[in-house]
Amino acid sequence: MAWEITTADRYRESGVDLDAAERAKSKIGAVLAATRSGLARGSVGGFGGMVKLPEDVPDPVLVMSTDGVGTKLLVAIRAGRHDTVGEDLVNHCVNDILAHGARPVAFQDYIATAAIDPDTVAALVEGVARGCRGHDMTLSGGETAEMPDLYHAGHYDLAGTIIGVVSEADALHGDRVAVGDVLIGYESSGLHTNGYSLARRIVFEEQGLEIGDVIAGLGVTVEDALLSIHRSYYGALAPVLDRVHALAHITGGGLPGNLSRSLPPGCGAVIESASWSVPPLFTFLAEAGQVERDEMFRVFNMGVGLIAIVPGGAVDAVRAAAAAVGVPTWTMGEVVEDEGVRIE
Repeated sequence: MAWEITTADRYRESGVDLDAAERAKSKIGAVLAATRSGLARGSVGGFGGMVKLPEDVPDPVLVMSTDGVGTKLLVAIRAGRHDTVGEDLVNHCVNDILAHGARPVAFQDYIATAAIDPDTVAALVEGVARGCRGHDMTLSGGETAEMPDLYHAGHYDLAGTIIGVVSEADALHGDRVAVGDVLIGYESSGLHTNGYSLARRIVFEEQGLEIGDVIAGLGVTVEDALLSIHRSYYGALAPVLDRVHALAHITGGGLPGNLSRSLPPGCGAVIESASWSVPPLFTFLAEAGQVERDEMFRVFNMGVGLIAIVPGGAVDAVRAAAAAVGVPTWTMGEVVEDEGVRIE
């Protein structure tokens, strides 16, 4: 029997281009190889990624987290700028496991799209790799899926899984927190990766701004304001983790929703809102979108990307470590004998 059309052609007719997938793989192979740390094992392109546990971590416990970038991807797609959201993804995941005191070891990404564009995939993976290199972490593999019936043309989703390690004795669970501990706020670099469904609605639909427009009063374009890279706090905290009682990564749920996750029963927190200046971007969103104060604090980070809970005697050392790598901090409240989080 003579075939009139090849299998690859039939698959391409169905919306999946195997040749484009191969071109994408050829673009990212060298990128992955450049992230291999001394813990990497196996070869690039295998069916699974392998890393060795660090030998300097006694009683190692693996800390794992999976996350995405949310609808910030729609801003990247609108801007045609795909090299930043991968770094967002890595830094977000690093901060999540950092909240348990973990050191990042390996990362894997997942890209799903309607039709593979090798240049877009390469830009996404380069962003992921840049984030991995910044943490001496191996990008041990990933997956690119082409699903034309599931995604709109030109759209994609990006997610990742991180593996970290911490000595069991050093893991942060919040159980060390005590009444009188001090809250230290770490400056965010913008919206980070949450609140974008509301931010996009305000900026693009209600205000009618385009990606290249300058936001009044801010002096930056919509693109630069909304695609500012999610800051990693690993370098600011790694040298002083032994002085910290708990950490809260401020993501979806804002300050009250995330800080409460790090407080043990019987302990509450009081946040002094006057202790820092809310960045102009958040003020713009509140005023332009007529968003009430309580909702702003639940949806957005309001300029606070992470909170460290430390004993009073450790405040100076913890803040000095952050200053050494250029991350501004401030004391913003304390732990009290109560339940929940109050913003005053």
